[in-house]
Parts: sequence; structure tokens; C-alpha cells
Amino acid sequence: MGFKTILVHCDTDRGTTARVKLALDLADRFDAHVIGLHVRQVFQAPAFTDAGPAMDSLYRTYETAVKADEAIATAAFREAVGRKGYSSEWRVTDGYVEEVMVAQARYADLVIVGQAEPDPPPTATPSDLAEEVAMTSARPVLIVPHIGVARTPGKTVMLCWNGGREAVRAATGALPLLKAADQTIVLVVDPKSGVDHEEPGADVAQWLSRHGVKATVQRDTAADSDVGGVILSRAADHDVDLIVMGIYGHSRMREMVLGGASRTLLASMTVPLLVAH
Repeated sequence: MGFKTILVHCDTDRGTTARVKLALDLADRFDAHVIGLHVRQVFQAPAFTDAGPAMDSLYRTYETAVKADEAIATAAFREAVGRKGYSSEWRVTDGYVEEVMVAQARYADLVIVGQAEPDPPPTATPSDLAEEVAMTSARPVLIVPHIGVARTPGKTVMLCWNGGREAVRAATGALPLLKAADQTIVLVVDPKSGVDHEEPGADVAQWLSRHGVKATVQRDTAADSDVGGVILSRAADHDVDLIVMGIYGHSRMREMVLGGASRTLLASMTVPLLVAH
């Protein structure tokens, strides 16, 4: 089992080059095909604008902008690919970026997108793109921090485990990386013992070991339910280069109101984050 098709989102964001480079590094490791995808935004006429010269002017402005954006994204992808003989292709599609990414993600083994910028311009990629793709495509999504990455992820990995469906999907989607890692730390925060879980985390560590994953279990507690903060702290303690976790075990509305690990990690990640729902 491995990643054979990697889809990477390419826009005008400064992080596109880092995302493509990461995709190519993983393609080298897993002998995978990389698809760079740029989505031209749909023209949306203001509701108050009458047809005629004004509309023509607006459309020409739109065409100029999307062509410029396409040129920037194309150049970033092609420059990163260079002449090294990677198995790759470049796609440009018109539509709403969330819908196009979700549709094309279903034919990839891994999707790479960028973390939302803190203060994105009004016409930038939607800030919740990573969440939408992870929630809707049923594919693992690797989110690259907007600050970039220091090294290719996958040497020391942290798997956040709570036994939920989302965690299972994330762990399964990340298996190729977990198997290749030097070390996988299974982090269980506020573990609850029960009939089937006398030692929280032991079951998943055993399952991983049968796949050849070098896994150890760390159990921790979260003061004031700050699970996200604990994950980030332990990732720093162990010099983790990749965090794997299921997102939105609770509804997104509940997490928006009450807070939650998903929102904390999506907003404050310091290393790449592989997520699934």
C-alpha cells in the first residue's frame, strides 16, 4: 500500500512552491504521480450591475485577473518540477475551488493543500478549503503550514488517537507514511479505560506494529480541555515533523462555539498536518 497519485492544489499563494516541492518529495519516496491543479474562479457579476458596457468592462477585468493568476500558478508548478523526470501533469479547471478539489480528490491517494493565511486577500482561496476537502472527499488531506516546512515530513510522526471513526480514517490514510517513519508516537490525551481499552492506545499500537510501524504510546492529560495545546506541545517536545489526526469528531458548529483540537491545530499548526474525517 502506498501513495500512487498525489493531488496538489496550486494557487497564487506564496506557499504553492512549498506544497509542490513536498508533493514531489513524496512522489520520489513512493514512486507516485503528481497532479498539479489550478482552479480558475468563476465570474460573478454584481447583482446591481446592468448589462452593457459596464458588464463588458467587469468581465475583461476578471479575465485579466484569472489569466494572471493561472500564469503565476503554472510557473510555480513547472519551476518546481523542472527537468528531473517526475511523473507529473498540470491541470487547469474553471469552477468553485472547493467543488473541483473534492471531485478530483476522489481519484487521488493523497491531497495536499495549504493552511489558510492569517490575513488573506478577498479573492484568495477559501480559508476553509482544507476542511471542506477532508470532510467531503473521503481522502486523507495533508495540510502544509503557511510558514512552510523545514524538512520533508515522515521521520518522526505523531498520531493523535481517541478511538473515534475520524482517528481511524486518519491512521489508515497515513499508513504509508507511518510505515516509512523512524518513529511513530501514538498520543492519547485524557484516556478513558473501559472494557475494551484497559490500556488506551495499546490496541492501535499493536495494529500498527503488524503493519511494520515502529509505534510507542504516550498518554497525557489536558488541563481545561485544551487538547489542541497538548498536541502542539508534545509535537515540539519530540521534534515531530508530521501530525496525523481525525478532524471534527464533534460538529464544526460546536467546535466554533466551544473550541476544539481541530480548530486549534488548523489555526496554529507548526508542522504539516495529515487529516481525515
